[in-house]
Amino acid sequence: MNETTRKESATMPSSENVLRASHIAKTYDEGGLRTDVLSDVSFTLKRGQTMAIVGASGSGKSTLLHILGGLDTLTAGEVEVDGRVLSKLSDAERGRVRNRSLGFIYQFHHLLPEFTALENVCMPLLIRGTAIGEAQQQAMTLLERVGLAGRTHHKPSELSGGERQRCAVARALVTRPACVLGDEPTGNLDEGNAAQVYALMLELNREIGTSFILVTHDTRLAARMDRTLVLHNGVLQENLKA
Repeated sequence: MNETTRKESATMPSSENVLRASHIAKTYDEGGLRTDVLSDVSFTLKRGQTMAIVGASGSGKSTLLHILGGLDTLTAGEVEVDGRVLSKLSDAERGRVRNRSLGFIYQFHHLLPEFTALENVCMPLLIRGTAIGEAQQQAMTLLERVGLAGRTHHKPSELSGGERQRCAVARALVTRPACVLGDEPTGNLDEGNAAQVYALMLELNREIGTSFILVTHDTRLAARMDRTLVLHNGVLQENLKA
C-alpha cells in the first residue's frame, strides 16, 4: 500500500452500511416547466448486499444512479458513501471517494479505445497513485479472473461485445470498491453473454464482498439480487420477495 492509499484509508471511515440515500429529490426546471423526477427516495445498502432498481423507461433510474455516484446533483436530500456525505465534499474529495469506494459499469462499456484491455483495467489504480508494476499485477489478476488472460494486449475494437463488458467489470472491481453501480450492464449483450456477465458479477460479489446496485430491465437478473426496489412516479418502493 502506497502513502496516498494509506492516507485515504485513514481519513475515509467505513461502517456496516456502504451507501445511504436520505430523502433524495431531483427536479428539473427548464423554461418554466418543472419536472419532478425523484421524490423523497430513501434506502440503505449494506456491505456485500446486492440490489436491483427496476422501473419503466424514463422513470429516473439512471438519474438516481448518477446521483448515488456523485455524478449528478440533487435538489434535496443527501447521499452518504462509506461514511462520507457527498454534498459536504469538494469536487476533489468526491473524486477520491468515487475512485476509492465506487466502481461503475455501463450498458456501453466506455473503455478507452486507444488503450489495451490491461491498460484500461489499470487506469483506476494509476489515477489512485498505485505504482505501474503493482497496478499491472492487480489488473492481470482480475483479467484472468474474468477469462481474459489471453486478451490483455487487445484494444476494445479487437474484443467481442461480451469480452468488452467483462473487461469493464474487471475495471470496475480492480480497486476492490465498497460498491459497484451498474446502469443496464448487460443491456447491450445477447442472452448468452448477458448470463455470463450476471454470473461473473455475483461470483465476484461473493468472493470480494463488493455491494452492487444494478439498474436493469431484466427481471431474471433482478430476481437474483438480494433486494429489488421499484421506481415509479419518482418514488422508490421495496419489492418484497416471497
